[in-house]
Amino acid sequence: MIAPEGISESVSSQSAQLCDIDPSKIRVEGSMARRPGNTLEKWEVALVKTMLARKFVPQDIQAYFSRPTRSINHARISEIRDGAKHKAIKAALDDDLDAFLDSWPNVDPNTGLHLQGDELLIKAREAMIAAVHTFNSAGLYFRAELFIITAIIAWTYLMHAYYKREGVDYRHKRAGIVERTPSGADKYWELSQCVTTGACPLEAGVVNNLKFLIEIRNEIEHRSTSRIDDALGAKLQACCINFNDAIKQLFGRQFALEKRLPIALQFVTFDGVQRKSLLGADLPANISTAIDDFHNALTVDEQKDPKFRFRIAFVPKLSGKASKSDLAVEFVKAGSPEAEAVERVLIKETERPKFLPSQIVTKVREAGFGAFNMYDHSKLSAQLDARNPGKGYGVQVANSWYWYEGWLEKVLEKIAEGWVRPAKA
Repeated sequence: MIAPEGISESVSSQSAQLCDIDPSKIRVEGSMARRPGNTLEKWEVALVKTMLARKFVPQDIQAYFSRPTRSINHARISEIRDGAKHKAIKAALDDDLDAFLDSWPNVDPNTGLHLQGDELLIKAREAMIAAVHTFNSAGLYFRAELFIITAIIAWTYLMHAYYKREGVDYRHKRAGIVERTPSGADKYWELSQCVTTGACPLEAGVVNNLKFLIEIRNEIEHRSTSRIDDALGAKLQACCINFNDAIKQLFGRQFALEKRLPIALQFVTFDGVQRKSLLGADLPANISTAIDDFHNALTVDEQKDPKFRFRIAFVPKLSGKASKSDLAVEFVKAGSPEAEAVERVLIKETERPKFLPSQIVTKVREAGFGAFNMYDHSKLSAQLDARNPGKGYGVQVANSWYWYEGWLEKVLEKIAEGWVRPAKA
């Protein structure tokens, strides 16, 4: 299953395959509310005109074009019949209407989605299913990269389906003119614009999760990387659950994915040597920097938001009752004493290395800057307001301040840029 963040992000993504979708962790929404403005597309209007010419009854025509994702009022048919709207659209050819009637209802039997009219929503679901299946496939070396790229496609289709239904024009424009590709097709918003527009319906944690994945996608695109699955498991897990949550909230619970994506089984446990190896795995420098920079820009609460990264503890479950003897894991309820204990373990296991100021000075000297001293370090940290907690360079523990590795990198960067110590007063 997509690695939920268990004892640590690195261990969890290896010790569990992609947790496809956990229904118990997803908010269940009611059925989709009917929205005003449901309307026919141009190709459908053309078919309606031909059906009217063949003397189809308007109520029968209405039935052909209404479906779970869109309810067409009979007034839309009357407007076409009376010429009140869509005068410029030509009637469809008889062969086109025959083909439509022969293939009707032309829907996915599991969801009721129309293969042409609901194409965006169908593509969104299939892309996310493909992303999860890819991550869970045995023998792949770049699972996280493949998942991220495919999941971004899924979310893009989902947002386009939502904006299309809501009447939001999601095409790129310049000076009011729709931009087009070299082949003449309309250019549509990429996911980054879909989640930053004021019309975006997603919660802040979901948006942060998607922005993070987009940032990682930009770093891995067209570059060679070592495996990054271990470090990103919790974010990928949140991405899956957020998608399932969003499709149910925006379109209806009948389109959820949990029926298509059962919980994956595990074949391994981890001994101490394997676990230590995973925890010590290094990320490519550009990926590590991108992750740190993104995290440092978030508040503590934003980082803890399960919609940004989903953490869960899998606890081996033993039962004395025969009826429950097959229960393999136990999900710990958020806010319970058990959850608080797990959180302490999470913090302990994933704690970043910390350094005293003297250790930072020593490491800078070892890096080739032998003249650097404690006075230089104090002045540089003051100039950059580095002890500001919001900058994420360090942390106060009891009466001492400790620096993270990100501060060491910043010090080395400033010195390499030619930083000059200020004169002593």
